[in-house]
Amino acid sequence: MPDLLTVTKQGLYCPVGDFHIDPWKKVDRAVITHGHSDHATRGHGSYLCADPCVAILKARLGKKINVEGKPFGESVAINGVKVSFHPAGHVLGSAQIRVEHEGEVWVASGDYKIEDDGISGAFEPVKCNTFITESTFGLPIYRWEPQAKVAAEINDWWSSNRENGITSVIYTYSLGKAQRIQHTVDSSIGPIHTHPSVEEMNKAYATSGVQLPARALGAAAGGLVIAPPSVDASEWLRQFGRCETAFVSGWNRVSKRRWGSFDGGFVMSDHVDWPGMLQAIEQSAAERVLVTHGYTKQTVRYLRENGRDADGLETHYAGESSEEE
Repeated sequence: MPDLLTVTKQGLYCPVGDFHIDPWKKVDRAVITHGHSDHATRGHGSYLCADPCVAILKARLGKKINVEGKPFGESVAINGVKVSFHPAGHVLGSAQIRVEHEGEVWVASGDYKIEDDGISGAFEPVKCNTFITESTFGLPIYRWEPQAKVAAEINDWWSSNRENGITSVIYTYSLGKAQRIQHTVDSSIGPIHTHPSVEEMNKAYATSGVQLPARALGAAAGGLVIAPPSVDASEWLRQFGRCETAFVSGWNRVSKRRWGSFDGGFVMSDHVDWPGMLQAIEQSAAERVLVTHGYTKQTVRYLRENGRDADGLETHYAGESSEEE
């Protein structure tokens, strides 16, 4: 039987169903895993995604796009191919895409994480014949601490700065990690300020029923500012007075060089870590594993050495290195 999904110049393609998953060039029918810019691009004829992702796609790609949402777990037939969305736990509305035809089942993970962050939906293992997994952090060194522990570290840092009249600035992605941090920190410590790009995503989350702690309307010293790294040293940031900055990323696990000009950093990622990836592969019960973006070669080699049928899959997805517009 030919592969259900294959890579073309437009992106990951299902020949039988005549649709693409997260295409990077314009196509007539795009099935989308989530709203980050390396997976959801402008210009497609139609978009199909999980229900909670609709508001995010409209916020990022324009309110006039032709987009349809489906509840998690509900199948839709596209030219005889059954397609359904299953929670990926990456960001709000992120989904693994299950594709079934004539008894053959493939699952494209998109980006995912195993730990339930409380607002993105818990990852749901989906059994299949072929599992396409990301490997952004596909090395054994990448193992995440529990979310509660990282939140406590951020709270301690913020509290200490506030006592000294210093504003704490967290740089991270406007979609996903920014909302996760708002959800997990102790909002009683002080006011929370969000950059307009973060606030736009907060509104999309609210449209999908996710309420986050109240944000402050005016600048105040000692608060917590959540913003994309591009605002560092900007006029917008100067309104908060004396600041201490921290970059939040999974890459901080191995190198402080990722901090750049920032004062510090915290290790947190919305991508699966090494043990989580192996867990997801095991739970899929897949006979074949295709590995994409990240440490593809290393992951494939490990899987083969441990008796799995595994290959790399060339895509244009960038993982945590380039998820912003």
